Amino acid sequence: MIIAAGGGRRIGGPEALLYRGDQLLVERALRIVGETGCDPVVVVLGAAADQVRDTADLTGATVVVNRAWGTGLGSSLRVGLDALKDSDAEAVVVFPVNMPGITADALRRVTALPYPEVLVCATYAGTRSYPMVFGRRHWAAIATLANADGGARPYLLAHTGEVIDISCDGVAEGGQVNTPESVAAWGLAVPVQRTPA
Repeated sequence: MIIAAGGGRRIGGPEALLYRGDQLLVERALRIVGETGCDPVVVVLGAAADQVRDTADLTGATVVVNRAWGTGLGSSLRVGLDALKDSDAEAVVVFPVNMPGITADALRRVTALPYPEVLVCATYAGTRSYPMVFGRRHWAAIATLANADGGARPYLLAHTGEVIDISCDGVAEGGQVNTPESVAAWGLAVPVQRTPA
């Protein structure tokens, strides 16, 4: 599940439309997920959803829209999990589009245990972050407890003894793009309208 719903108020536009070179962050995330063989792939859009659809190449993904994207990450998790409920997936990996340091190697590490009861978090310097993997047994409760900015954090805290932490140091970076300074640090450009290929 790629979370690409944020409005990016502090960075000048939707995170999904940030780009480096000729590739949008949402396209980069979709490519990385594809490299790991995860299937099905759900992309959760929100802010400027029509513009993202018109601009980005989202081939191969099921695209859903979180109309309540302004309420935070929790609502996007709920929309994405709902889109997967009729699939036969035993677990879901969650990849926020505003983390351009996540790599295919990091996804492979955290998805090595795709079981219905698994809870996995990538760690960077010992701190839990994304990508995360939620086994199907946890989906309903995560959707119920997910909150605005913390997403699944309340559920993970309540089940901390079950969470498997997997270090992604050395294969990925855990920083988020959410300020003008972080946009510059990652060498990204602010969202623009781009004609689809």
